[in-house]
Amino acid sequence: MLTLLWNLFFFILALGLLITIHEYGHFWVARRCGVKVERFSIGFGPALLRRVGRDGTEYVLAAIPLGGYVKMLDERVAEVAPEDRHLAFNNKSLKARTAIVAAGPAANILFAILVYWLMWMVGVPAIKPVVGAVAPQSIAAEAKLPLGEIFSIDDQQTRSWEEVNLALVAHIGEPSIALQVKDNDGLIHDVRFDTRQWQFNPDQQSSLTSLGIVPFRPRFDLVVDKLKAGDAAERAGLKPGDKLLALADGQTLDWDGFVKAVQQSPNKPLEFLIERDGERMTLTVVPDERDGQGYVGLYPVAPSWPEGMLTEIRFGPLDALQEGVKRTWQMVSLTGSTLAKLVTGDLALDNLSGPIAIAQGAGASAGIGFAYFLGFLGLISVNLGIINLLPLPVLDGGHLLFFLCEAVRGKPLSERAQDVAFRLGAALLLTLMGIAIFNDLARL
Repeated sequence: MLTLLWNLFFFILALGLLITIHEYGHFWVARRCGVKVERFSIGFGPALLRRVGRDGTEYVLAAIPLGGYVKMLDERVAEVAPEDRHLAFNNKSLKARTAIVAAGPAANILFAILVYWLMWMVGVPAIKPVVGAVAPQSIAAEAKLPLGEIFSIDDQQTRSWEEVNLALVAHIGEPSIALQVKDNDGLIHDVRFDTRQWQFNPDQQSSLTSLGIVPFRPRFDLVVDKLKAGDAAERAGLKPGDKLLALADGQTLDWDGFVKAVQQSPNKPLEFLIERDGERMTLTVVPDERDGQGYVGLYPVAPSWPEGMLTEIRFGPLDALQEGVKRTWQMVSLTGSTLAKLVTGDLALDNLSGPIAIAQGAGASAGIGFAYFLGFLGLISVNLGIINLLPLPVLDGGHLLFFLCEAVRGKPLSERAQDVAFRLGAALLLTLMGIAIFNDLARL
């Protein structure tokens, strides 16, 4: 329940902020183009807060935080007094109307640059992308990927596993991926993955796992650090400082082996050989069941990373701005290519995510740290801006498409044609939203 409330809070915070930025873009440009704004609303439904400003605009905070709108004076919507006709949106030039509609997505892109700039100023904790192993009979194995640090993918610098993952995902559907790796002896290797048969399901595995890349991580000594009160490990009598040596049948243990043994044995006794204060003894642990797998509530002592492996990527103001622009462009390109691959079939529709996944992402990123929450805001802001540019009549991109037709024809499309287009666009958008929400529920 606490996790649900945490996710919900940061979902509302993130979405409310991004919607405000988007609608303010429309509002700001409309005012400067001489359009009268009647209402600026964040959210839909009943008004929670309402205030009329000195400019005559009604500012509203509504109950349903899943959108917002800027209501402008428009003769197509309601009758306009003759003395106010020059303030109506529909009576402005094509250039002004285009600027007003495009300002919402543009505001989201500019906001992404701002939050990425702040993210790089704050500093992002990172792990250097050092390959620790290569899975046999994988794409990485076939390419003879050496052990070492991946420092670029298709000439794009990769300073962390997050950047490696972003670069790899951007190449879904492409026949190959070029990597540069510095091996443990300092030699540079050019490696090319043949990805024509790359099968990647983000719900079941990471991009790294699907290619056979195993990140380096230090070996865990199975020494108990903490126990969750009341869970199986504590009930069995394990104590902080105990070292787990082996299963009672003689099978030696590493962390992966311990986790596997526990997960495969819900409600089944497991006998462990342990060492406590220099003496060896056996203890029987009966893992609890959670989501069909065993769970004991044991946290091992964190291993020590080699010097230089854990880092923080941080820049001064000017360099951070440059990096913010670069990351925003990378996210714009990734979002655009992802949408294109959904259309071409290179990505299945079950990769679409909806509000539940966004809420989980908001809560998870906020739980990790402020810099990660800023990164999440930048990603969703870019997505909101790009998706609003899709040529669906209910979105900003649909209005821009109408304006393009008007520029070509020399006159607007007929009201009937626009009405039919709006209905078709709304049906398609609702279908996509339904698929996204279904996918979210299927992942729970």
